[in-house]
Formats: sequence, structure tokens, C-alpha cells
Amino acid sequence: MKKLWLSLLGVAAAIGLATAAVPSATTQAADNSKTLKVGMEANYAPFNWTQNDASNGAVKIEGASGYANGYDVQMAKKMAKALGKKVVIVKMSWNGLQPALTSGKIDAIIAGMSPTAERRKAIDFTDTYYKSKLTIVVRKDSKWAKKTNINQFKNAKITAQLNTFHYEAISQLKGAIKESAMDDFPAMRVALESGVIDGYVSEVPEGITAKDANPNLTYLKFSSANGFKTNPEDTDLAIGVRKNSSLKAPMNEALSKISQKQRDTLMNNAVANQPSTTSTGNWFVNLLKQYGGMLLQGTGMTLLISLIGTIVGFLIGLLVGIIRTIPRPQTAGKRGVRAVINWLLAVYIEVFRGTPMIVQAAVLYYGAAQAFGINMDRTVAALVIVSINTGAYISEIIRGGITSVDAGQFEAAHALGFTHLQTMLKVILPQAIRNSLPAVTNEFIVNIKDTSVLSVISVSELFFSAETIAGQNFQFFHTYLVVSAIYLIMTFTISRLFRLVERHMAGPKNYNVMNNQMQVVTPKIG
Repeated sequence: MKKLWLSLLGVAAAIGLATAAVPSATTQAADNSKTLKVGMEANYAPFNWTQNDASNGAVKIEGASGYANGYDVQMAKKMAKALGKKVVIVKMSWNGLQPALTSGKIDAIIAGMSPTAERRKAIDFTDTYYKSKLTIVVRKDSKWAKKTNINQFKNAKITAQLNTFHYEAISQLKGAIKESAMDDFPAMRVALESGVIDGYVSEVPEGITAKDANPNLTYLKFSSANGFKTNPEDTDLAIGVRKNSSLKAPMNEALSKISQKQRDTLMNNAVANQPSTTSTGNWFVNLLKQYGGMLLQGTGMTLLISLIGTIVGFLIGLLVGIIRTIPRPQTAGKRGVRAVINWLLAVYIEVFRGTPMIVQAAVLYYGAAQAFGINMDRTVAALVIVSINTGAYISEIIRGGITSVDAGQFEAAHALGFTHLQTMLKVILPQAIRNSLPAVTNEFIVNIKDTSVLSVISVSELFFSAETIAGQNFQFFHTYLVVSAIYLIMTFTISRLFRLVERHMAGPKNYNVMNNQMQVVTPKIG
């Protein structure tokens, strides 16, 4: 086992060196393409959000049914026009933006990102495209709503978005309780309204949006003397590009031609045009009417990935299970080949069973582009990773099913002259598959649920669609209640279908062994 882990560390080191050494031909080609791929959350109004149509100058989101709009989207359109390119919006999680940029999946990040010193180590930034100011969003009816100084938040439970300067700024609130960071602003708004937190650090435009979207919330206005102490690199927003990107200079030139008045107008329009979160009538009917298409698309993608992933994974597991149960050959050469193959398969099984699928997806999708210049489609990457991951688990399930078959059947088949492959196909596997079917069914159900982690590579499956919807209507409970019901219906249906398959493979319970009729006929006397 020690040798196995040393080998894995060696492989990881080799991949790391390859990533650092591969030239930037792929990323240079991306800079010279006819499109400008811009990454953003599309879930951070008024800077960026998702809507259902192209109204107010929204742009279609790549690989999804929605449209993106907001200050960042309009700024992206201006950058694309200056570069003579067509803007393409790529919706992804905040944590996926930087790896997507460095791996060449996108050309720029325009998502309310500050050019901090830590980020500048990995990517470059343009000049400032928006000057921001920090605030705290609180409930309007709370005792914190009247605070005018950041030193007045003793024992207040405060949070901010993960991997942002906002979270670090909580340390300036003397005596405040620094809660765990959250993934996005809609989640923080729900936590605030439900009383889980007392407030969250944000920027003034987002505070205005929160107040407009929910009358129970408000944002605090601090004077320069009583507010957060910040550096421009922490609060000013800039466009992120790859290191030494040819896009930086023309973008800076384009930004220099946009006056402060124009920028203020863009922000005012963004605040005014953001989607309304108020609705009347039955919430369930409104949810299905407004977002039914998005939920249907997400459900279809979840079923597609989990079904194909389970089928391909089953075939992989079947093959691996057969190979790992091959009897020990007589000759030394064949024994050596068998040992090497078994070692490689053991590494495959240990790696993919011992690491989370979310990590595997990120490594395959972003790492393959960085290390080897392989720019995979996100859906293809999802199918590959689910199939390989499932194969690692099912291989052990099949191996257990094979070993559960009585050893006498192997011996009988070999006595009849069957090869190992013939024995497997005609005698052992039909029984092993039947014995393994409940575990394979469980793996299929797990895949349906685990596709939710693929949101890290922006696959538009059901959970990704749910995050988008909840980010628009801020009805987290209602949205996730409906999505939970959809997951339950899918898993329950799959479970019942496989139960029928199990019964069919088991055969009839009442049957008689065929007997020689001559042996049961009563002889007649006389």
C-alpha cells in the first residue's frame, strides 16, 4: 500500500510539472477567436443575474436556457464591441471562475471581482471598471439597522461570500461573531431573513438590490470615518484576464473611453431592470409557470448523465471484474503481465473511490485544459467522470458478485473444457449480475443525486437549475422543496423499475425440475 501511495504522489507531481510547463498556445488561440467568453455567476444583482428572456439587452447564457443581464453584462458587451468580438456569457460558480480563466475555458472574468494581490499572482487585471464601497445588509426590524459605526456590532453574527475581501473585512467589526462564509448572496439573504445571521458584508449596489427585492432588509450607510478601511485593490472592481493576455491593453483603452457618467447610468439601469421577486397567487403554480422549462431541462440533463454514466460504468466494472478474477497463469511471463494489469486496476479503483466526484470533475475539466490543452465540452466531461467513477465502484460490486458464486461451478465449467471467458459469460456472470443488481440499482440512484456536484463545472443539471431559480426569486424553501420532490420521483421510479428487472431475472418461484417420464410411470402388472 505504501508503494501505491508513493506512485500516486509521483503521478500527481508529474501532472503538476506538466501543467506548469505546457505552453500557452491554447489560451493564445482563445484570445484571437471571434468571440469573447466572459465568466460570471449570473447570480449577483445588480452586477449580474439570470432572467428568462432577452429583454433590456440581456445575453443568452452558453449551454443553458436563460439569459444574463446586469452591469457586468453590459460592460462585457462594451468590451466585446471594442474588440470586434461577439460576447458569450458563461455562467459558473464563483470558485470556478479563476480555474476556468487559467485553463482557457473563458477569456475574461467580469463578475464584480476585486484585483487583490493574491489573485494577481495567478491572473492579470485591467483598470477599474467600477468603484465599490462596502456596507452591511441587515434586517430592517433588527437592533443593527440603526447602527452608524462598524464598531457597534459586538456579538452580531456576520458573514460574507466565500473567497472574497468582504469576508476578511468582518475582522474590522470589533466584537462581531464571524460566521462561516457562504457561496452566494441569495443564500446570505435567506440566512439573514431566517435569523441564522444578523447581517452580511456586501457592496452598496448589492445592498440596494437586497432592499428593493425584500422590504424586510436594508443596508447601512457609513461615513468615511466610521466605515470600513479598505484599499482600492480590495473594493474597486476590474476585469480578470490571463497572464500576458493580448486582451488587456485594448480593454484598458476601451475602459478609458467610458466616462463616470456613463458608468453611473449603467449601474442605475441595472438596479432598475433587475427581475422582480414579488409574485401573487399560488407559489407552486407561479414557480412551474415561470421556471418549469428550466426545471424540465435540468431534470433531463440529470437523467441523461446518470443513465449513460451508470450504463458505461457498468460495462467498465464488468470488464474490470472479469479481468481481476482471471486465474493465476502457469507461465512467469503471463503472471507478470497479470500482476501489472491488476496493479493498474487497483490504482484506478483506489483513486476514483478515494476522491470526491466534485474534485474529479474539476481536475478533468480544468486540469486537462491546463496540462494537456484538451478543451472538453462540459457535458462530455460530466459523462466521462460519472462513467469512470461509477466503473470504479461497480467493478468491486461485480467482483463481489463473482466471488459469491459457488467455487464448484468454476470447477465444473473447467472440467467441461470451458475457458475462463466462456465460464464467465455462460455460467458465472448471469448469476453474479443477478446478485449484484440491488447494489447496481443503488449506484444508479446515487448517480442521480451526485450529479449535483457537477455544478462546479457549470453543467446545467437539476441542482444547477435550482440554484439559478432560487437566485432569481429568492424563494429558497419553495424552490428546493419542488426540486427535492423531483429527485424523489426519479429515484423512486428507478428503484421500482429495477425491482421488476430483478424479479424477471430471478425467474418463476414455482417450477418443477424436468424429470424423465419413463422414471415416473407406474408399471402395469399382468
